[in-house]
Amino acid sequence: MKFASSNLKQTNQAQEVPSLAFQFKEYMLTKLKQVNEALEEAVPLQHPIKIHEAMRYSLLGNGKRMCPILCIASCELVGGDEELAMPLACALEMVHAMSLIHDDLPCMDNDDLRRGKPTNHKVFGECIAILAGDALLSLAFEHIASKTKNVSPDCVVRAIAELGSAIGSRGVVAGQIVDIDSEGKEVSMKTLEYIHVHKTAKLLEASAVCGAIMGGADDASIERLRKYARSIGLLYQVVDDILDATKSSEELGKTAGKDLASNKATYPKLMGIDEAKKFAAELVEQAKKEIASFDSAKAVPLFHLADYIARRQS
Repeated sequence: MKFASSNLKQTNQAQEVPSLAFQFKEYMLTKLKQVNEALEEAVPLQHPIKIHEAMRYSLLGNGKRMCPILCIASCELVGGDEELAMPLACALEMVHAMSLIHDDLPCMDNDDLRRGKPTNHKVFGECIAILAGDALLSLAFEHIASKTKNVSPDCVVRAIAELGSAIGSRGVVAGQIVDIDSEGKEVSMKTLEYIHVHKTAKLLEASAVCGAIMGGADDASIERLRKYARSIGLLYQVVDDILDATKSSEELGKTAGKDLASNKATYPKLMGIDEAKKFAAELVEQAKKEIASFDSAKAVPLFHLADYIARRQS
């Protein structure tokens, strides 16, 4: 599935969002509260205290919970309910927290600020930060296997395989490796797209797909949700690049301007700010097209989620 701007067809009429009266902010806050409560329960403060403090510091911080909410919304879209998806939703946030801890390390992006707070290694030291990330990753798969109820074993195994693939050497790790190798080099649009489809979009893709699997979706529905999530995942990165170039660290809650300082390839750098904004708008429409055939009443959170990602300011 290609996403380069030249490959996305321009649409003369925007996809309409059904149920304009839908209270998206209330929906997100409700799901956020439920996910946070489940995460709190999943990682109690216990012996050894230090490692669990470090795990909880990054996991329970002020995150958007985009992956778990997308997982739950996808499950509900295909006829499942929140209870079926919650263990996997928590696992996705554990994996996401791990990726942020490791991404911020001095040997990687070397960042001091995340979600408005000092990064994990700044608080606990590099050794503990690495171990906290490792522990969250292993706990994620344990949590799916031990806490998922009323879902067939075949579906649980399929979801575990999907998540493992998304974060491994063909997924997030692949994007990270190519990103590291590309620093300071001239990067093509194709390479930039590869980096962010893998580094950013893959985890959102797994969130939607795993949620749909938990809800008992057929293969055609799963693939439509995969394409939707890949579009919003790439959209997230395009918007992130724009914000990094136009906002302050205080506004973002993380270090602004790092991409420019490290001479990394970004969408604004390759396309310019205006073209990057146009590309983001195209990705929103592409995402909405992928879910247009679903029941509009059940799909409405996902329509709004695409707009929310496009309009976010941090």
